[in-house]
Amino acid sequence: MLTVAVDGTPLHYRDVGQGLPVLLLHAFPLDGSAFDRQVAALSGRYRFIVPDLRGFGQSRLGEGPTEMRLLAQDALALLDALHIDAAVVGGVSMGGYAALALLREDAGRVRGLVLVDTQCTADDEAGREKREATAKQALSEGASSIIPGLLPKLVHAGPDSPVGREVMALGLAASPQALAAAQRGMALRLDSKDLLARFAGPTLVVVGEHDTVTPLAKAKQMVDLVQGARLEIIPGAAHLPNQEQPEAFNAVLDAFLASLS
Repeated sequence: MLTVAVDGTPLHYRDVGQGLPVLLLHAFPLDGSAFDRQVAALSGRYRFIVPDLRGFGQSRLGEGPTEMRLLAQDALALLDALHIDAAVVGGVSMGGYAALALLREDAGRVRGLVLVDTQCTADDEAGREKREATAKQALSEGASSIIPGLLPKLVHAGPDSPVGREVMALGLAASPQALAAAQRGMALRLDSKDLLARFAGPTLVVVGEHDTVTPLAKAKQMVDLVQGARLEIIPGAAHLPNQEQPEAFNAVLDAFLASLS
């Protein structure tokens, strides 16, 4: 793991492979190791830049809510440190929100966009209230009060499957403070429909067949906004298809990246 400091906050990342740079931003409540199977399979052809988003994995948290704009600025600082002018930017769930925030910050740095099990709309009032309740619960009762309830939504194979246990372990490793800050940051995110409608770059939208968090309708909404966007549905997966069905996901990602190389 390598480290870059952004405003005094140490952020860890991996830089693996060579070729077209691909920045991958992970889902809540995971860390960069969520992309291990993509890096292992495809780093012979592409250069993967995989940070632990602030507060997760080995990256420090910093102050206040983990706003998506802040995650985007972290990612841009990382690209700057690596002297990468533009990269394919991909994100799963919360990572997708961060990818859209990066597009808002500096669209010229986005060589292509990969949006996985995410959405372009902001939370409504009920959604924001639910996130705040989750944040307070994490702080008062710990990660173990939050993560097991999330598992059935994240992994179709269930919590007792190998991927379920992997996701559970990553979630339980996150600090209550990081979980709360991320929930509060996601609640503050902007609607991105206008942003996608203006984006003319190559775009891949991926959704797990069984995703109930950001279902197919949410994926189609994004595809309809971006001219020429591709939609791929991953069978046998819920909200984390890159981990649950890595071979199918890798094939879809590889085909998209190859078209850009």
